[in-house]
Amino acid sequence: MRSLLARWKAGDVTFGAWCMMPGALGVEVVGGQGFDWVAIDMQHGCMGYEGALEMIRAADAAGVSPVVRVTVNEPDLIGRALDAGAMGIVVPMVESAEDARRAVDACLYPPLGRRSFGPVRVGLRDGPEYSRTANGRIAVIPMIETADALAAVDEIAATPWVSALLVGPFDLSLALGLPPGDNDGTPAFDDALQRVLAACKRSGLAAAVLASPRVAPLRAEQGFQMISVTTDTVALASASRAALAAVRPEER
Repeated sequence: MRSLLARWKAGDVTFGAWCMMPGALGVEVVGGQGFDWVAIDMQHGCMGYEGALEMIRAADAAGVSPVVRVTVNEPDLIGRALDAGAMGIVVPMVESAEDARRAVDACLYPPLGRRSFGPVRVGLRDGPEYSRTANGRIAVIPMIETADALAAVDEIAATPWVSALLVGPFDLSLALGLPPGDNDGTPAFDDALQRVLAACKRSGLAAAVLASPRVAPLRAEQGFQMISVTTDTVALASASRAALAAVRPEER
């Protein structure tokens, strides 16, 4: 499987699904639909570490790149997710270049970072070459979701070895005084997206964003290269609602 870093460098747009529900089976189902990556959300999702480990293994089995959003920017949490097999780490609430540097340090082995050596499970998957190749394949993805992060977006993007910046439109909208969600057409929201895209372009990073089937095509046109299309909870609810409406017309 080509790493996300290699695909972004080649100019590819990668689409993914966000997994909030615990359990390997859901990842196998989602991962088998042709997505480029799945994100296992340990920040707002319902899984613990052992559950995330099994979900990463399910992503591996499905042939889709596993990305993990950790709860906070802490090296022990990031290191454990990587040792479990994550190929990308999404770090929430990054608000400065110093925060971004901490994330890089936790994700990469020396001399580029300070990641502790202990690739027990991922070493079984990738073999003895893992530690020599990991720095070139691990995606370090700080989130831009606060007013302070937006103000420091150029410095965050310029942090060496950051791979992409991920816009969290719900939190960022709240920070801008807007309702949570995609507020396209609102000048403050549109400007925020363009500022992130411009910072990524200047520093040679991929731009990433949480999206939906409705706005994902627009995000690709805008220049985002890592785009979430759906969440497992939304997909399950939508499919269930449609199935019920097909047999119970009053539910339409």
